[in-house]
Amino acid sequence: MDLLTFRDYCLSLPLTQETTPFDDTTLVYKVEGRIYAAANMIDFNRIAVKCDPDKALLLREEYPEICAAWHFNKRHWNDVYVNGDLPEAFIRLQIRNSYLLVLQQVAPKARREELLHWIKQIGIPE
Repeated sequence: MDLLTFRDYCLSLPLTQETTPFDDTTLVYKVEGRIYAAANMIDFNRIAVKCDPDKALLLREEYPEICAAWHFNKRHWNDVYVNGDLPEAFIRLQIRNSYLLVLQQVAPKARREELLHWIKQIGIPE
């Protein structure tokens, strides 16, 4: 996966916002104001994605291209290296799972249910 493919995929997810809150080179993607993915535009070799803590550990054990995210909470975030042997579909799945995980944590509950219902109707790109 290259940077443009990563960017296009993130922007295809409903309600995604592209920001650069940390510096001029780190792309950050948010839904409802919460981060679900980040990557460096200059040195694009990994993507930080949020993950369920138990699943995060399993993924790190199974795939050498996945490790604890460098600048994020290591219990909840993984770095997925994009220049290894992981298929692009698998990387997209990690981004999609991160997006849905963050969306499910959005408060208040009524807004979260409204968003999830809407997204089920329009679908999420794979």
